[in-house]
Amino acid sequence: MSPIVTPKQVQELRDTGRLVILDASIDFQIPSTQPNDKHNIIPNAIRFDYDKVFCDPCSSLPHMMPSEERFNTLARDIGINQNSIIVIYDNSGTFASPRAWWMFKALGHTEVYILDGGLTEWKNEGLATVTSYQNTSSKGNFSGQLQIDYFVDSYFVLNNIDNSSCQILDARSHDRFNAKVAEPRSGIRSGHIPNSICLPFMELIDGHKLKSPAELKRILFNSMDPNKTQYVFSCGSGVTAAIILVAAQIAGYQNLSVYDGSWTEWGANTDLPIQG
Repeated sequence: MSPIVTPKQVQELRDTGRLVILDASIDFQIPSTQPNDKHNIIPNAIRFDYDKVFCDPCSSLPHMMPSEERFNTLARDIGINQNSIIVIYDNSGTFASPRAWWMFKALGHTEVYILDGGLTEWKNEGLATVTSYQNTSSKGNFSGQLQIDYFVDSYFVLNNIDNSSCQILDARSHDRFNAKVAEPRSGIRSGHIPNSICLPFMELIDGHKLKSPAELKRILFNSMDPNKTQYVFSCGSGVTAAIILVAAQIAGYQNLSVYDGSWTEWGANTDLPIQG
């Protein structure tokens, strides 16, 4: 099944009795995206905050993937079970939700999906909204096993810069990639990871939704070498990289990883090489 579901499909999944809807919205505004709707919530949704909660509290980098133990504990605390069918959305479109989807995939959960278009599409369909999250008083039994290659670190990236079988793709804009503009975060160098390819995430988006599978395949074919055996996706802080990743999965690519620290880590570390 596609990682993308429509509002109609979400409605149909309610009949299973196993549906869990997660709001993975982030507080900060992703560049070039539509304004966040901070008022409306999809009925029965539970908050999934990977910026402040489902993250590594010991890391100085933003929203880094937490340990297996921490993720499982937090997932159980919000009532997620091993057999839950999880649908994830965000409050501006299909922007913050792909990372949350990939986090669950990294824990080995198979029945997890992204609501294409997020809350924006839900409202466009004329469906009801509420202003409060669902109460999660009962704990779940979620127990995922972390797949270590789903999120990679700077050491992995550095060791694969010259690896002919690995391709690194950057979701930031061409101007940021080519060091034509300053980075939005203070103290971060401008430029890109050597030998990486620029594929701005907005090229894969039509308004608030992902483009059609046929369009995604066409766009990715021009950037992603099908002969590679490993693809690593980077961006500013590991959020929009997952947009390219989910598009790549839809297009049939395999062996996909997110560079978790992304440019926030790479650009701040003067020991790591850059190109401008």
